[in-house]
Amino acid sequence: MTVSAPLRPLEFGDQVTLDAGLSAMAHGLRGSIILKIAAEVRELAASGGPLCNLTVGDFDPRQFAVPAPLRELLVQALEAGETNYPPSDGLLSLREAVVDYVAREHGVTLPLASVLITAGGRPAIYAAYRCVVNPGEGVLYAVPSWNNDYYVAMVGARDLPVRARAETDFQPRLADFAEGIRSAKLLCLCSPGNPTGTVLPPEALREILEAVVEENGRRSGLGAAPLFLLHDLMYGSLVFGERPHAHPLALVPEAAPWVITIDGISKAFAGTGLRVGWITAAPAVITRIKDFLGHVGAWAPRPEQVATAAFLRDPAAIARFRTGMHRALLERLDALHRGFAALKARGLPVDCVRPQGAMYLSLQLDLAGRTLDGVRIADNETIRRLLLERAGLAVVPFQAFGLPEESGWFRLSVGAVSLQAIEDMLPRVGALLEAVGPAQP
Repeated sequence: MTVSAPLRPLEFGDQVTLDAGLSAMAHGLRGSIILKIAAEVRELAASGGPLCNLTVGDFDPRQFAVPAPLRELLVQALEAGETNYPPSDGLLSLREAVVDYVAREHGVTLPLASVLITAGGRPAIYAAYRCVVNPGEGVLYAVPSWNNDYYVAMVGARDLPVRARAETDFQPRLADFAEGIRSAKLLCLCSPGNPTGTVLPPEALREILEAVVEENGRRSGLGAAPLFLLHDLMYGSLVFGERPHAHPLALVPEAAPWVITIDGISKAFAGTGLRVGWITAAPAVITRIKDFLGHVGAWAPRPEQVATAAFLRDPAAIARFRTGMHRALLERLDALHRGFAALKARGLPVDCVRPQGAMYLSLQLDLAGRTLDGVRIADNETIRRLLLERAGLAVVPFQAFGLPEESGWFRLSVGAVSLQAIEDMLPRVGALLEAVGPAQP
């Protein structure tokens, strides 16, 4: 029998003292810039003003629903009672389906022991960091990129960021990594990229992979720990036009011992909330990551695993879904690109990268140092607030992705916005830019 007492407010004591007793890692965590911006966007939305929210790296199901066959398979799995714990490495049926999917999509044949199912991509990436990198070891990655700087801090690694350039669509080249490759323990890539929406060309990826193989040959002769490469492929199926895109092991199979890839249904099939991802690597690496995630409990829910296993074995259903999804994504991205290109043609200080993949567009607004209503525009944060308050456009600055420069670059995400909202927003931004004065000396 439950014993109850009269209700009274709980006393939690001095919160400052409690906080001081928490771990150094917890104190070192930085709050998410994206979540902070999201709170401001919700406030504007509640006011009823015009809003084009391009901050969300997610899919609004009203705009991009999961494939109907996948939804039906999920219902069937629930009705069949598939609600208990899955195996810690994932259901055998799903791991086998992933092996077939990777072979069919990328031309890479994996052993079953190289596949681990996870609750989306985040725990897989974090587990790779935890199981590969010791405190003080170097992590090499290009900025802007998603969350690498946060994970480096969380595992106590040594931060080795390099600045990717707009001239290479913010995707790195081997030369960018030349100084850090000999001292790093982990090298991180993402293509198509978040936040950039741009694709790493296969020839550039090949050069990086060959350098990893060469470096590990050198380290082997010295008895030193190898260099691993973590490649985030979550957006790997969202590539537009005729732009080539390759799986790393399809290019350089010799790199197999050291390549770790992350993929899943979150972005490929608009299933962000279904939390099904997978990590592939050498069996020895997978074993350690499985043990780590087993303690965390970061496995994908069983009904979602059952449904995904069946869906991945239906290439025709996948092709039908992709036709519609890619068309809808590209309509929105192209509308943004055309609109901003037209503003640029009018002589306004705007530029953007042509859509290549994922759900993102890289936009530059060269406003720092200019004035609006007699007030100097100082930095990206000022630009972001002006866009939100004066044009109803919500975007995320590249500072949220580790790029420190006040260069006017922003991420625009189209997964949760209608085409009409984009078309309505562009004249508002044009009016704002027309009101901005010239650059000040």
